[in-house]
Amino acid sequence: MTQQKLDTVFEEWQSNEALAEEMIPLLGKLYRQYNIVSSLFGRSLINQSVIRILKDHRFVKKVEGTELSVQDTYPLVKAMVDLNLGPAHVDVGKLAVAFKHSGESDVVAFLKRELAEIVDGHGGNGSTGEPKDVVLYGFGRIGRLLARILIEKAGGGNMLRLRAIVVRGRGDIAKDLEKRASLLRRDSVHGPFSGTLSVDEEARTITANGNVIKVIYADSPSEIDYTAYGIDNAIVVDNTGIWRDEDGLSQHLACKGAAKALLTAPGKGDIKNVVYGVNHGDITADDRIVSAASCTTNAIVPVLKALNDHYGVEHGHVETVHAYTNDQNLIDNYHKGDRRGRSAPLNMVLTETGAAKAVAKALPELAGKLTGNAIRVPTPNVSMAILNLRLNQATDAAALNDYLRRMALHSPMQKQIDYVDSAEVVSSDFVGNRHAGIVDAKATIVDGNNAVVYAWYDNEFGYSCQVVRILQHMSNVSFLAFPKERD
Repeated sequence: MTQQKLDTVFEEWQSNEALAEEMIPLLGKLYRQYNIVSSLFGRSLINQSVIRILKDHRFVKKVEGTELSVQDTYPLVKAMVDLNLGPAHVDVGKLAVAFKHSGESDVVAFLKRELAEIVDGHGGNGSTGEPKDVVLYGFGRIGRLLARILIEKAGGGNMLRLRAIVVRGRGDIAKDLEKRASLLRRDSVHGPFSGTLSVDEEARTITANGNVIKVIYADSPSEIDYTAYGIDNAIVVDNTGIWRDEDGLSQHLACKGAAKALLTAPGKGDIKNVVYGVNHGDITADDRIVSAASCTTNAIVPVLKALNDHYGVEHGHVETVHAYTNDQNLIDNYHKGDRRGRSAPLNMVLTETGAAKAVAKALPELAGKLTGNAIRVPTPNVSMAILNLRLNQATDAAALNDYLRRMALHSPMQKQIDYVDSAEVVSSDFVGNRHAGIVDAKATIVDGNNAVVYAWYDNEFGYSCQVVRILQHMSNVSFLAFPKERD
């Protein structure tokens, strides 16, 4: 490559960097002023760095086969700011590709047609629902990640207001508050909190990016009156795992100011186990207690649904290679569960999982067709599900992968299914991924009717994103999405 060519490549990179820098405040304005949640083929553009935006543009070529750069998306973002748009989710990447393929030259005219329902609609009908108070009962791994996501989304008007967290009292309240805030501020897996945090010991609050969060100390739900803190008609998210049946979770509903409860674990009995994107439509206005199922169930059900809808699943086995959890021991010690007493950082631990049976609660058509097992491994986060399936019709790896790629990009489950086609990815590459599961195309094996599909999942963050989606649905918060998917 000549020096002139090298200079040209570098100049093009600098030009793209400059446009990405100019794009960031425009995306922020759309988000905070107009409640426009912008994305690029499903990847959020909100609060992203210049490099992240550039990398996401590169991602489009890998999965869609279409060259896309900020030179293509910047004019659309710039024009959107001047259209006085109503609240919505807008995939700028898909709009940019559609604009390129249209052969048109007038960006404004194109956007006015594609976004006609929300143009000049600021404060209009692009979204539904009323602001909803949210309480996090428990503040462990999932609780703190839910807090991060809710705080992040507060600026976009998703109308879920994190009002309080409930924890057990631990002696010195001032010291406890500082420790709670510190755990929210710093995370060994997910990195630092994106923003500022402050503690008010007298008021017993943590203020995160302007969101004032009351810290309520209680040993049981019966001790709490949420209305005493100005909280009413709230959804209580129980992420303690202590109660998983209706009787136990009903304790939350007995509290003044609490309207509904959402469990971040598989529910028992008649509690609906919901995988958002698959069976969230089963939630009715009368449902006061709902389960968000497990992280593994969320990871596998969307992929299984996609495969069953297209190929049919005769039977199969799900093997989960799962990161260790707080339920295991750091060193060998007594544990009521089989094998879980052995040191989590030092061993692969074969254990049981109810995920395969739980699939039937979200996908009744697969009842009795799946078995499952799990191996806990010495990594702190990101797991993998191996779906060994007998399909009703024969196919090959290329066709199956192409189908799942299209499901990840263009189906109603695009927020649940992600897709990667690289021979070099490893578990840590998926920390912070917001999808329920990520299909690893390079690992797919197909022999006629037999298929083995590998799906990665961030069992903490990806699952927490699914929980927030259920929260939005339970609160009747919904947004129009653009561009409209075409058949």
